[in-house]
Amino acid sequence: MARKPLRLDQFMPYRLSVAANRVSGAVASAYDRLFALSVPEWRVIAVLAESEGATQNAIGQKTAMDKVTVSRAAISLAGRGLIERSPNPRDGRSHMLSLSREGRNLYRRIAPKALELEADIFSVLSQEDLARFREALDHVARKAAELSGKRD
Repeated sequence: MARKPLRLDQFMPYRLSVAANRVSGAVASAYDRLFALSVPEWRVIAVLAESEGATQNAIGQKTAMDKVTVSRAAISLAGRGLIERSPNPRDGRSHMLSLSREGRNLYRRIAPKALELEADIFSVLSQEDLARFREALDHVARKAAELSGKRD
């Protein structure tokens, strides 16, 4: 049986990566322009807003960002007074990060804009297609984690 040739423009991992990069670029541009935040900084803020505090390791696991990216984002946010660090009572080698008052205020301003941007980007899909797309992304992410030996 002859194999079909690989065509990059039809290769799903490539297409997913290109789409993700374009979405991320649009989001990054908006966050930088409106709030002077990078995407990793926004992700750290969002995780902390949802969790009322987390370690850098937990943030990395939740966002699939590497340790260096999380660390740089946390240092930048702490320098701007948007997050606070405190000793981790469960592990003396790490710190708990949490949003400062200014960080919570910024999150309250960003969240509606993030939702508007999401709605604008995905307005090309019907609600039914969007639900199927979310489900498909969940399946693909689980399978990729399985193949790489990582679990969510």
